[in-house]
Amino acid sequence: MSVVEKGFSVVPTVSAIQFVLSFMGVALVLEQLLPGSIECGPETLTGHVPKYVDNAVLHCIVYTILFYLGSNLSFGNLYDFGIIYDVFPGSVAFLNIFGLIFCVFLTLKGLYFPSTQDSGSSGSLFKDYVWGTELYPRIFGLDLKRFINCRFSMTFWQLAGLSFCYRSYTLHGNTMDWGLFFSALSQYLYLFKFFLWEMGYMRSIDIIVDRAGFEIQWGCLVWVPAVYTLHSRFLVQYPSGYSFPVALGLFILSMTGVALNYLADRERDVFRATNGQTLVWGKKPNFIKAKYTIIDRKTGESSEKTSLLLASGFWGVARHFQYFFELTAAWSWCLLANPFQNGIFVIFYAAFLTYLLIDRAERDSKKCHSKYGKYYEEYCLLVPYKILPGIY
Repeated sequence: MSVVEKGFSVVPTVSAIQFVLSFMGVALVLEQLLPGSIECGPETLTGHVPKYVDNAVLHCIVYTILFYLGSNLSFGNLYDFGIIYDVFPGSVAFLNIFGLIFCVFLTLKGLYFPSTQDSGSSGSLFKDYVWGTELYPRIFGLDLKRFINCRFSMTFWQLAGLSFCYRSYTLHGNTMDWGLFFSALSQYLYLFKFFLWEMGYMRSIDIIVDRAGFEIQWGCLVWVPAVYTLHSRFLVQYPSGYSFPVALGLFILSMTGVALNYLADRERDVFRATNGQTLVWGKKPNFIKAKYTIIDRKTGESSEKTSLLLASGFWGVARHFQYFFELTAAWSWCLLANPFQNGIFVIFYAAFLTYLLIDRAERDSKKCHSKYGKYYEEYCLLVPYKILPGIY
C-alpha cells in the first residue's frame, strides 16, 4: 500500500505531482484520440459556433477501465487503487499552484492571442484575472474549458469516490462502509450521466456565458476536487455506521434525483434537436419563439436569430426544475455521510451547491432578459418559478 499523506498539505509532494500530471496526461491523450461525432455549441453573439468531438461517454468508460487495469487490483500493479486518497493533500496543493499560474496564462492569452472574437478586457486587470478574458480559449485545437471542466475535474471527482471507498475498506479490516459505498456508486453514476449529457453542459451558462478565468478554471482545478469530494473523503476515517438497508434507501433517493435530472435535461435537448417538433409528456409542447440579434464585431453587421423557449413538461413546472433533482442527489450523498453522527461539516458540499444553483438560476434569468427581452418576459408569465414551484 502506498504512503498516505496526512492532513492538508500546503506544499506539493513529488508523488502527488507525478499523479496529477499523469492523470491529466491520460485525459489529454483520450481527448485527442477517442473517436466521436462533431457537435456544435450555441452560436455566440459575435457569430462564433464552437465545435466539439463528442466522445465523452467513451472517455468515461475507457478512463475507468485504464484506472482499474493500472492498479494493484489488476495486472498493471503500477499503483494502489486507493492512490487518490493517499496523495490527496499534496495533489490539491499542486493543483492550487498550477491553477493560479494557469489563470495568468489564460488572462494574457485572451488579451493578446484570443481564439475568437468573444474576448477582451474589462478595463481592470484584477477583474480580467478573476472573470476571464476569453469565452472559448483553445490551444492547438484543444478546448481548454472543456478539458479542465469536464475531462479533468469531473473524471477526478468520479474516480475519487471509488478510490476513497477502497481505501476505507482496507483501513477498516476489509469491512465495507455502506454509506461510503453507496455514496461513491451514486456519484459515479451521476457523473456517468454528466458525460452522457456533456454536450448539454456545453450549452450551459458555465460555457456560453462565463469566461475562462479564475472563478471557473481555478474552481474546476481546485475547488471541485477539494470540496465536491469532501463528504466522501471524511468517511474514509470516520465511517457512516449505516446499516445496508438505510444506506440503500438513501442511495435509491439519490438515484431518483439523478434519473429525473437526466430526463429533464434530455427532454429539452430533444425539443431543441427537433426544433419543437416532438411530444412532451404525450402532448404538443408549449413554447415561446424568441428573437434576438447577433453582431459581427469585425463588420458591425447585425442579423436576427431565433430560439425556442420550452414551457412544457419539466420546463413548464419551473425554469430550472432540473436543479431541484440535482440537489436531491447532492443532499442524499451528504446524508450518506451521516451528519447526525459526524456533524454538519459533511453537508458542506450540498449547502454550497444549493447556493451555487440559486445563483446560477438568477444569472441565467438576467442573461435571458438581456438576450430575449419581451419574449423572455412572456416566457416568465408561463413559467413563473425558477427552481421549485410555489417556493422559488
